[in-house]
Amino acid sequence: MRGHDVIENPDHVPIKAWTRGVPIEDAALKQLKNVASLPFIHKHVAVMPDVHWGMGATVGSVIPTVGAIIPAAVGVDIGCGMMAVRTSIRAEHLPDDLSAIRSAIEAAVPHGRTDNGGRNDKGAWAGEPPASAVTRWADLKAGYDAVVEAHPKAAHPRGFGHLGTLGTGNHFIELCLDEAGDVWVMLHSGSRGVGNRFGTYFIERAKHEMRRWHINLPDQDLAYFPEGTDGFIHYVRAVSWAQKYARANREVMMDSVLGVLKAFWPDLETTQEAVNCHHNYVSKERHFGKDVFLTRKGAVSAKLDELGIIPGSMGAKSFIVRGKGNADSFCTCSHGAGRAMSRTEAKRRFTVEDHVRATEGVECRKDAEVIDETPMAYKDIDAVIAAQTDLIEVVHTLRQVVCVKG
Repeated sequence: MRGHDVIENPDHVPIKAWTRGVPIEDAALKQLKNVASLPFIHKHVAVMPDVHWGMGATVGSVIPTVGAIIPAAVGVDIGCGMMAVRTSIRAEHLPDDLSAIRSAIEAAVPHGRTDNGGRNDKGAWAGEPPASAVTRWADLKAGYDAVVEAHPKAAHPRGFGHLGTLGTGNHFIELCLDEAGDVWVMLHSGSRGVGNRFGTYFIERAKHEMRRWHINLPDQDLAYFPEGTDGFIHYVRAVSWAQKYARANREVMMDSVLGVLKAFWPDLETTQEAVNCHHNYVSKERHFGKDVFLTRKGAVSAKLDELGIIPGSMGAKSFIVRGKGNADSFCTCSHGAGRAMSRTEAKRRFTVEDHVRATEGVECRKDAEVIDETPMAYKDIDAVIAAQTDLIEVVHTLRQVVCVKG
């Protein structure tokens, strides 16, 4: 029996959904049908079990296009993704009180956002970034300069200053224990302010092009660049650069966190088992006999034997998974649990006391400012995993013991 359902979509391509046991909100279903109605969608739209409403296109969807790219389907957190590394530290090596370790990580990695992102923003490096950021920025700078030379309004003053920083929202750094008691470092972030600026700029450019050519869309956030146009060429250059930046950003943060842990355990080593995967991005791939631009918005590549990460929320378990290369999903799996409600609704519904109970046993923030990230605001991660057993197999089950939020 196949593991997905087909949502019929008369006169348009079908929608294949791995959502059994996980509800789809009406607003998200409408967005999926809007995307599937576009004339350049190849074969079908694939939907992951963590699907929920997003800007233009749902988070948790896989969109194959021929001859066009939709910038808002990639989104503004370009290249956002996960990195995880297994270490030689064991559960029995951890102290009973993990607060000093959390504080040291928070001191080593800028996180959050203050001063409206201005000069005194604590989420950027106050002085010179670490050596690992300097080295990686040297490799990235020429590509950045090429983008902003053609599009000065896409420039961001903190490209270098944000490299190796966490950000806000659902971005995090965690220490986790696997089923064998090994300690993993897992983190989640993307292309920071510069990626956001690139994404926002090109989304508006695409909308301008749609108005200029009098193209009517079911949602203006589905504005696209036709392949071969200047907008398309320049967007592909910008999004490709931002994806490289996002990967480098995670690498610099991982260097910083491992440096912290080595201060506590000087003989710490890491294993070969490491993952660094995007989940908001576009790549050129071949599916069903055709070369397509595949946009994964809140979704992870799960090619045959490819390792990926599916995190739960604060206080919930997370998973290291191996892809099964399922062709119908365009070799993709979910990127997390997926939100069950908006941030506003979570803040309205839950209290600090609720959050404290839900994160018992995890060294993390337990204040009103993180209520929107409380575990109850997300879908049941076990149900999300159960809905995609024909997409992935679980390699490791992780539970958080330390969580740093922006």
